[in-house]
Amino acid sequence: MADVHPTAVVAPKARLGTGVRIGPYCVVGAHVSLDEGVVLHSHVVVEGRTRIGPRTRVFPFASLGHQPQDLKYRGEPSELIIGADNMIREHVTMNPGTEGGGMVTRVGDGCLFMVGAHVAHDCRIGNGVILANNATLGGHVVVEDYAIIGGLSAVHQFVRIGRHAMIGGMSGVEHDVIPYGLVMGERARLCGLNIVGLKRRGIARDDIRALGKAYEKLFDEEGTLAERIKQLADEMGEVRPIAYLIDFLRRPSSRPLCRPKVENGR
Repeated sequence: MADVHPTAVVAPKARLGTGVRIGPYCVVGAHVSLDEGVVLHSHVVVEGRTRIGPRTRVFPFASLGHQPQDLKYRGEPSELIIGADNMIREHVTMNPGTEGGGMVTRVGDGCLFMVGAHVAHDCRIGNGVILANNATLGGHVVVEDYAIIGGLSAVHQFVRIGRHAMIGGMSGVEHDVIPYGLVMGERARLCGLNIVGLKRRGIARDDIRALGKAYEKLFDEEGTLAERIKQLADEMGEVRPIAYLIDFLRRPSSRPLCRPKVENGR
């Protein structure tokens, strides 16, 4: 049922769905599962306990499922699970999970990973995410739905990137990024909301205005952040995007929050 080029090396125990196409010089390991319609164009290596969802396309020289770049990894049978309708371009690398991170790296549906992007062990990637050229995620990073990571950016391990956030190119992201936020810089700082991205995703104008007011309350008013979050929940918590923002802020995290640069440069 699959179309396998004669030069490809596919382990006999690999599971190939209907309509799978495996191009020249690909290598597919014994524990790999390729769902229906998956295309490996050529020179692709898929190893480990890796599952690739329906209609995902993988381009030359991508390496998926090889052991993590984590010195604590001891050969545990961890997994890499990639969803449906993704585009994984040339030289992309994705690693499976580790015992210390839940044993799985998970990628959602409809994502685009441009040339040279890297997804490290135990990352969790939502739906519709874009990693531009050479964007790099450290281990245990969470990237929520429709976030965009600009080219040549690096995200520190354990950082959370909220839904619809935008990371500017060549940024170093050390801290959690709020949903709908826009960050950039060598040591990235919050620069406002991802207004252009929100409009492109069809977010209602009233919700965008409400998010602007919420941003001001979170970062421009006096009091502690916890006090401002509570005030925001009391005053605007019924607005759906703001309710999600509040939920994100209240979740436990090992990383501090990325904030705007203040006037004194801090």
